Amino acid sequence: MKSAIFSATRVLAACAALVAVATMGLAQQDPYKPQPPSQPQQKGPQVPEGERRAVEKIQTTLDIAAKMKAAGEFLKKFPKSTLRAEVVGHLGSQVTKMPDATQQIAQLESLAAMFDQPSEAQTIYPALIEAYIKAQRIDDSFTAATKLLEKNPNDVSTLLRMSILGTEQIKVKNLKYVQTSQQYAAKAVGLIEDDKKPDTLNAEQWGDYKTRWLPHLYYLLGFMSYFSDNKPGAVEHLEKAVGLNSQDPMTYVLLGTIINDEYETLAKKFQGLTGGPLKEETLKQAQAKMDQVIDQFARAVALSEGQEQYKQLHDQILPSLENYYKYRHNNSTTGLKELIDKYKKP
Repeated sequence: MKSAIFSATRVLAACAALVAVATMGLAQQDPYKPQPPSQPQQKGPQVPEGERRAVEKIQTTLDIAAKMKAAGEFLKKFPKSTLRAEVVGHLGSQVTKMPDATQQIAQLESLAAMFDQPSEAQTIYPALIEAYIKAQRIDDSFTAATKLLEKNPNDVSTLLRMSILGTEQIKVKNLKYVQTSQQYAAKAVGLIEDDKKPDTLNAEQWGDYKTRWLPHLYYLLGFMSYFSDNKPGAVEHLEKAVGLNSQDPMTYVLLGTIINDEYETLAKKFQGLTGGPLKEETLKQAQAKMDQVIDQFARAVALSEGQEQYKQLHDQILPSLENYYKYRHNNSTTGLKELIDKYKKP
């Protein structure tokens, strides 16, 4: 039995190191990632000529600092203008094109101070959060998220973004925002399951949240629960993730890791026993856990095979799977390929 003990350290290292890879790959495509804000077409009563000219001045001025100054003058003259959203959209799109995150932050902070309505915060703060993250100002990104959520508490996009960020921080051993991120993820899950679509998302994007992001949120909750030493909670969340999306290899890695922890506990117990029925029963229990680990890792290997974003995951989990499988099958891998193939996508 001693030779069967496989340390979970390598598996956990793979899982922690790859969480950013998995979430970043998704973030590059997801609907919450800030895009250059659109400029709404003016509707309703005709805007006074002076007001329209003030907006055109902002739009035609080339220098960002001059644009911001013109925006401040516009607000003083027309604080209740129906063109505020158009101005914010234009300025936001220009600032997000700036290559330097520090410059983006300075301008977006100024923009947020001038335009403080909830709908305007929805345009400014997601871009500001991303700029803070790019500048590695994690505390500021969570502070900005708090301010945005105070104005728009059902902003599922920001809740998701910060849940992912909190999970990424676990990778670098920053556990400061685990609890906050768990709360954000749970709130996002509730909004999606209750079908509370924000006005900022269209029907197609909302459908994506239901089918794609809901299972990933459950995975994030499982990951954070695991690192909060709540393994039963982690299993519950991960099983929900599998029920919603059975094709995510990361979920099976984490489930296998949790079961592996249970196996190691039984293995150590077995080593401390002198013999008799209890030792035999403990051996059976440990072997059953090992078989479950094999099954979970086989699923992960099958679903990660041939996918570039999961290549490192695949290459790190496969040797662990082979070690366990050989122990349970007389030092042979005969049948392992068939087991893996069984779990590949149809």
